[in-house]
Amino acid sequence: MDVTLSFSTIFQRLAKRLALAVVLSTGLVRGVAAEVDFNRDIRPILSENCFQCHGPDAAKRKAGLRLDTRDGATQLNDGVAAVDVANVAKSELLVRITSTDPDSQMPPPESNSKLTPEQIQLLQRWVVEGAKYDQHWAFKPPVRHSLPTLTGAQRSWAQNAVDHFVAAKQAELGLTPSPEAGLATLLRRVSLDLTGLPPTPDQLAAFVADTEPQAYERAVDRLLQSSHYGERWGRHWLDAARYADSDGYSHDAARSIWPYRDWVIEAFNRDLPF
Repeated sequence: MDVTLSFSTIFQRLAKRLALAVVLSTGLVRGVAAEVDFNRDIRPILSENCFQCHGPDAAKRKAGLRLDTRDGATQLNDGVAAVDVANVAKSELLVRITSTDPDSQMPPPESNSKLTPEQIQLLQRWVVEGAKYDQHWAFKPPVRHSLPTLTGAQRSWAQNAVDHFVAAKQAELGLTPSPEAGLATLLRRVSLDLTGLPPTPDQLAAFVADTEPQAYERAVDRLLQSSHYGERWGRHWLDAARYADSDGYSHDAARSIWPYRDWVIEAFNRDLPF
């Protein structure tokens, strides 16, 4: 055994822990008022950089460390824990992500993945705040939230449930709603949104001249019944499936899977369930 090397390694490790303790104690990681949110701020970092070796797949898990659960992250392994909320400076996770030693730093150099200073700071703040985990939103049952209480002009401005949340946030930020859009602007917006096409001059004139209370609802129904609706929104599904009418690039030959494209468009127009 190379005693000198071993002592050097131990000394470097202690020095890094001391440096980390100084950083945490000076309040550097407490500079932002908003609390770190696990699903928004932390899960993407761990999923991208850690879960492949320290995630739910037991067959691929290394060093017996699991970071996708709080129990796994706080479990003692050879006397240390990846996350130690009682003694943050001893959290092996924070020691490893701030290490410059290629033999101990995480993610490892051979992964060609390096955390940004902002990501490191988020992880530090997360541990300081108690390393709270949260279940992925997809596994949570939907919850109907009560509408925010509005007063005065806000109450009269809000016409639907979404408006209540918008108005409440505007009031919190000291903002006021923009003036209501004119009829021409309103039709143009909904037409571009649902079909990707602007209204024709005749459609615009008819809408502006329509004084019936349900004029807007009828315009929306007409746009939803248009074949262009399926073309506009089906393309998002086709993009996700990486559909193309041709091979592209230098081999730009025609392809024979266009019936799938037409089926997707028709499925949207018929409002078929997934």
